[in-house]
Amino acid sequence: MGLFKRNKNNNRPVIRQIIDLIPSDILQGCINETQSDKGTFRYRTYDQLVAQIFGQLNKCYTLEDISAGIAVNKTFIADLGLSQSPARSTMGDGNRKRSFEVYKKLYFKLLSHYGKVIKARGRANVIEEVKNKTIKIVDSTTISLCLGLFDWAKFRTAKGGLKIHTQWDDCLGLPDLVNITEAKIHDVKGHPQRIYPKGTIIIEDRGYFDFGLMCARCRADNHFVTRIKDNTLYSVLKKRELPKEKDGHILADEEIMLTGQQAGQSGMGDYALRRVAVYDAARDRTIVVLTNNFDWSAATVAALYKKRWDIELFFKSMKQNLQIKTFLGTSENAVKSQIYIAPICYLLLELLRRNTCKAEHAFSNFVERIRICLAYYLSLEYVCNHVGQGAKSIKTDQPPPDLFSHEISLF
Repeated sequence: MGLFKRNKNNNRPVIRQIIDLIPSDILQGCINETQSDKGTFRYRTYDQLVAQIFGQLNKCYTLEDISAGIAVNKTFIADLGLSQSPARSTMGDGNRKRSFEVYKKLYFKLLSHYGKVIKARGRANVIEEVKNKTIKIVDSTTISLCLGLFDWAKFRTAKGGLKIHTQWDDCLGLPDLVNITEAKIHDVKGHPQRIYPKGTIIIEDRGYFDFGLMCARCRADNHFVTRIKDNTLYSVLKKRELPKEKDGHILADEEIMLTGQQAGQSGMGDYALRRVAVYDAARDRTIVVLTNNFDWSAATVAALYKKRWDIELFFKSMKQNLQIKTFLGTSENAVKSQIYIAPICYLLLELLRRNTCKAEHAFSNFVERIRICLAYYLSLEYVCNHVGQGAKSIKTDQPPPDLFSHEISLF
């Protein structure tokens, strides 16, 4: 693709090469739009971004770890594009004062910039019947926080927390919407985009089950696939024929009308819906899915709902491989800055994994390989395709040192 050099050695460390995947004009545009460098002279936005990415990829748990890691020697500091290594207090002030909006904006601009490159290789588990459709998967994950330290993140009486509301684009294989709120905010209210262009498929869990929202989407010709709540009132209009020789996991396929009072008040009682019951063999349970599409096969409806697992895997990957559970500051701005830099790292790592690796690697294994080589002066192509391939031996005429050639007296 032309992004990466195909040689072993490089005059920049691996982490600098990853940071340089962020085009300087895009970063500067975000800085100008948010005025994030206004009033600062030493610890600028670029410096903070380098420190935070270093902390994310190295899984640093404290500001002291980041400061010590970057200050390992002057050559490394210079090769990171810094004039000096950041002090703990300087980083703390920057995390508290510099608005997280610059990193939020940067993520979405990077997504737009690299969208075509990522899209070309990012789609997996394509459902043939809807392969050319726009599919959005909506969900949220909750991060628990100590209310005594994070007093702004109110959740329950004695517990703090925040929610990361996320929209996953199936074609990109990346989130195209991230919104952070207090954990007490309901999923529906925390997701800012509700209505989509005509023909868009939205996949959600029961947390987004809302009659008014369903009605608005029916009017906008959006197709939704969601899980029905157990207490939903409905009447069956028609039982659709089930496949006889395949798709044995489909237990029921019905056309229904919602009959509850809230459905009637919202206008959803005027629309017919489709209820599909699916047997989940992995967990030995039955899942009942609701959709407003009558053209797809029941197996496609079930497969679409199963795609929710993609966003669950994303949350799991973020929590296991990047830093979105242990925070380097307690202010709201510091926490949100750290969280928005995490998907920036995820995007850059996926860009490498999808376009540089010749073999398939699990994301966690790939991140570990990058983490080991961050301070090495190797090309990204070499790290992605040659590091970790079996044991390495060196040829030398000198015999190995005899560690036990001298007697050691313990007394």
